[in-house]
Amino acid sequence: MRRSLISLCVLNAVTSATWAAQPAPDSPSTLELDAVSINAGLMDSADGPVKGYRATRSKSATRTDTSLHETPQSVTVVTRDVAEDSAATRLHDVLDYAGGVGRANNFGGQGLTTFTVRGFTTGEFYRNGFPINRGYPNAPDANTIERLEVLRGPASSLYGRGDPGGTFNVVSKQPQAESQTTVGAQITDQGMYRSTLDTTGALDDDGRLAYRLNLLGEGGESFRDDVETERYDVAPVLSWQVSDATRIVLEADLMRNNHPLDRGLTRYPNQIGNPSRDTNIWEKGSDNTLHNDNDMVQVRFDHALNDNWTLAGGVQDLNGTLEGNAVEANGLQSDGRTLGRNFNYRKLDWTDRDYQLNLTGYFDAFGVSHTLLSGIEYEDYHYQSIIRRSSGALTAYPIDIFNPVLGQPSPALTRTTTHDKENLTTWAAFVQDQVTLTERLKVLAGVRFERFEHDYDNLLPGSRSWQAADNAATPRVGVIYDLTDSLAVYANAARSFKPNSGASRQGDGFDPEEGKSYEVGVKWEAPDQQLSVDAAVYHIVKQNVLTVDPVDATFSVAAGEVRSQGFDLNIAGNVTPEWRVTGGYAYVDAQVRKDNTLKTGTRLANIPRNSFSLLNVYEFQDGAAKGLGLGMGVKYVDDRAGQTSNTAYDMNGYTVVDLLSFYQLTDKVRINLDVKNLFNEEYEEGAFNLYAYPGAPRTVQTGISYTF
Repeated sequence: MRRSLISLCVLNAVTSATWAAQPAPDSPSTLELDAVSINAGLMDSADGPVKGYRATRSKSATRTDTSLHETPQSVTVVTRDVAEDSAATRLHDVLDYAGGVGRANNFGGQGLTTFTVRGFTTGEFYRNGFPINRGYPNAPDANTIERLEVLRGPASSLYGRGDPGGTFNVVSKQPQAESQTTVGAQITDQGMYRSTLDTTGALDDDGRLAYRLNLLGEGGESFRDDVETERYDVAPVLSWQVSDATRIVLEADLMRNNHPLDRGLTRYPNQIGNPSRDTNIWEKGSDNTLHNDNDMVQVRFDHALNDNWTLAGGVQDLNGTLEGNAVEANGLQSDGRTLGRNFNYRKLDWTDRDYQLNLTGYFDAFGVSHTLLSGIEYEDYHYQSIIRRSSGALTAYPIDIFNPVLGQPSPALTRTTTHDKENLTTWAAFVQDQVTLTERLKVLAGVRFERFEHDYDNLLPGSRSWQAADNAATPRVGVIYDLTDSLAVYANAARSFKPNSGASRQGDGFDPEEGKSYEVGVKWEAPDQQLSVDAAVYHIVKQNVLTVDPVDATFSVAAGEVRSQGFDLNIAGNVTPEWRVTGGYAYVDAQVRKDNTLKTGTRLANIPRNSFSLLNVYEFQDGAAKGLGLGMGVKYVDDRAGQTSNTAYDMNGYTVVDLLSFYQLTDKVRINLDVKNLFNEEYEEGAFNLYAYPGAPRTVQTGISYTF
């Protein structure tokens, strides 16, 4: 914690010094200055900065530079301006306004372990097209995000294994030729302190060699009793335009996160009530601190072979560890308030290397225009873990969940519950063609072929190891037709797959999960392209879901089936030059269709039937209030099941209202003042088994940034 405070003080000192150097707030010159944005004046590209809330192009959904209005799939781009206006600090804060994306298990506050989209819980997500969810990743920090692109429906035809509900791709900040540095600081009344640095510019006279560096230091307390955290991030990017045809990018993200394993609140059936949301029963200090280190390095390139063909690709290397002490539940005693706990130590290590090579061509053939994409990919993932625990008895290491006394002597580690190694290797090749049949009618078709080999070694005495291998083909096809210049209709069908973990009663691996998705939607954009509205209905079925083996309940079989169907609506852009909005509504009916123990119709965990989010910001464009922005964010989430179970507990629905404000004090200084959860709503944002994670109470956050 001491290191965190030192780093924060240094960055805050820089911020304070720059603040002091500015003209007085009542200086007449400050009234006529435009709001400053790093992205100001930049044209919207498929993977670059966006001014405002609405992007017009994307690469994530097709891996080619494609207009969102011409993409036969529901795609939402959450821009950097959304993150800045809402004072987001974590990626999941930005996801809240993606429309229909929900929170699930965050592994006790460690990171973005899983999220929900279109009725399914998934942990697959990407950064610049490379998978970054391997192992136990830290949640990407909002300070490094240029744009966040949510793909609804299967993405397996381009990205490989994943759930059929959808995924997202983080597009990180990239170097700019024009020199600019922003230093910022944020604090909250809950005890959080945060400082950031974002600097970019050219390293040579002609701007061919450019850099970007983002730094983060964060630490302090939270609304949870005795829960203190610290977080550091160093994210450098170097871009070299070798020639007019060739560019190479070297990017890294080195993050250190020290955080308790905060399992939140328990939800046992015999529990006599619920403690307050700030109650911590999981110990403090070194008895409950996990050190989560994640290092990512990407080398990417693109080379124009000629005017019509481009070769691109790269390699990503991930390394991570999660190590430390924690406390978890054994079960609740018969009095309904005394929780038996276990003290545990874990050490998890993982490495992942991913290679990609893509070829994109633009040409005419058979009287129509084609955008042809082909690619190959190889990934090699290694993971090993060991977890030792104290006694698992209900009477062990007890604590009163309503009146906890922390600081008990930690019990001895008497058993090893996990000791394993895992290797997953995949080879893949894919091809996709985007065909312009007429000026108004376009078709997309593609397929990915993938081979995976999965080896699992269980090193516990008397346990089984296993091997699995399989091949998968995941096609998709989509068509979109422009009814008018502003209104288009589309339809698509796609498949997904994801390897199952574990071994059957016979000692074999399982068949992978397989998903089928069908979607029909409309896309509308205003004639001036400042506002867009998308809507879609869908039907998704996932098969080969693991369920209890009817012969031996200690094993599983891949025989389950779940179904999700629903409707989503999304909006982004400017209603007027002063008023910008983004958000969406989703209706989801997700349930078990086939299982050996679960009843047909059982709701899937963490999936609300209805959810809604909308961020409204009004920024004055002239007059004495020029540069002042006022806004409100509203997030509504319906009731959800805490578990996929016949006897699941429910998490109540909730509505959270956030107020935000910012003011461009001068052309270099911006300040913000926000009140999050204005009405102090009590709610759970997600659950994992019998743990429910409480949402934060009313929180006041203020900050300042200086750009030069």
